[in-house]
Amino acid sequence: MCWLGFGFGSGLAPKAPGTFGTLPALPLAALWLMLGFSFWYNIVFAVFLFLVGIFICDYTEKALHRQDYGGIVWDEIAAMVLILFCIPAGWIWWLAAFAVFRFFDAVKPWPIRWFDKRIHGGFGIMLDDLIAALFSLVVLLLSVYLMI
Repeated sequence: MCWLGFGFGSGLAPKAPGTFGTLPALPLAALWLMLGFSFWYNIVFAVFLFLVGIFICDYTEKALHRQDYGGIVWDEIAAMVLILFCIPAGWIWWLAAFAVFRFFDAVKPWPIRWFDKRIHGGFGIMLDDLIAALFSLVVLLLSVYLMI
């Protein structure tokens, strides 16, 4: 279970584990999207990743005896998959999504930081990244709208 919490090992990177931990979302989302499910099935899968992530992150945190350890990156994976399911396909958009999400996840503007400091355990680990994903989606979808 910790292997999943550590994002298949990507969260064990000595520098920037959150950035490296976000990377597995790219092939995971690409493989899922190649299956050709509808948008709503994709969203259900993203919600599933979030809900399972609560337990994965909680278990990993308890096994480590450390609160919100930086190497726990399932939250980054689930959040990034959600973003990738909601934006246009294409490497430019996916690169932009990666950059925007990493910005919001690292900087943690209000209210992300507020939730991060007050809600703990697996749900807290997942929640701040979900909010960062929603902020990212606002920026990216506004960009899509402005480009049309």
